[in-house]
Amino acid sequence: MKNIPNISFDSTDNTSDIEFLDLVDLFAKVKQNPTHNPKKPHRIDFYALLVVTNGTGEHQIDLKNYPIKKGSVLKIAKGQVHAFQENLSYKGYLIIFTEDFVLKYFSKSSIDFISHLYNYHLSEPIVENSNFNESFIQKATTELLGKNTYLQKNIVAKFLELYLLKLERISHDTIDIQPGVKYYALFFQFKNLVEKNYKETRNVKDFAETLTISTKHLNKVVQTFTLDTAKNFIDKYVILEIKRTISSTNNSLKEIAFNLGFDEVTNFTKFFKKHTGLTPKDYKNNI
Repeated sequence: MKNIPNISFDSTDNTSDIEFLDLVDLFAKVKQNPTHNPKKPHRIDFYALLVVTNGTGEHQIDLKNYPIKKGSVLKIAKGQVHAFQENLSYKGYLIIFTEDFVLKYFSKSSIDFISHLYNYHLSEPIVENSNFNESFIQKATTELLGKNTYLQKNIVAKFLELYLLKLERISHDTIDIQPGVKYYALFFQFKNLVEKNYKETRNVKDFAETLTISTKHLNKVVQTFTLDTAKNFIDKYVILEIKRTISSTNNSLKEIAFNLGFDEVTNFTKFFKKHTGLTPKDYKNNI
């Protein structure tokens, strides 16, 4: 049985919680120790930034290919599935960092904005025409390579924090939602609960009870950010997980159905067809 690989944070020295990887060095490292193929879909349990410094190409995130070029930055959130193209035609860096790194070194107000930046339910993962990529990478990598390690993590964190806030300012021009509105923290809790518990329940009432709010209030919170109901938000996430799994594994449709919390294959098929117009088998054959 083949599943989507879950990739944990693994720094070069096994002690860091942030790393700047030149793509040339990254693929050399993978070639020497091929624990997984980054050109195949894989799910990450950390945050990543793919920063393009030269050339053009594309990168796949959750089954969608994004064209990238110099000045492009792709935000890959914890839990997302992504893959590099087969033959890289661009240069750049993959910057990876853990959730603990953010919580330990970033200010609370910045975390609110950055949580919004990485919330792929609210904004596209790509940021275009960033003209401050090279200066950020140069400053941060110089600090990381420096011999004076006193407050090194704190300083690198501030470089990253400022960089992410500047990316958020660019992204903000394309969306209407303010991350500081009063419902945002609650929406973020709901999103995390759905991603964690969707196999056990897709019932709005269950999530509302966990959050100790009414279903009516939960719908209001979700609609504030997505213009959708809580039920539709849950169903869309489940559909995304089904597509991720069908596209990235050789598991049978029966195995996929049971692994994703469906008691019967017929219910799985009806659910998928209701939301996509295709049966899971049709979708698999059309990939």
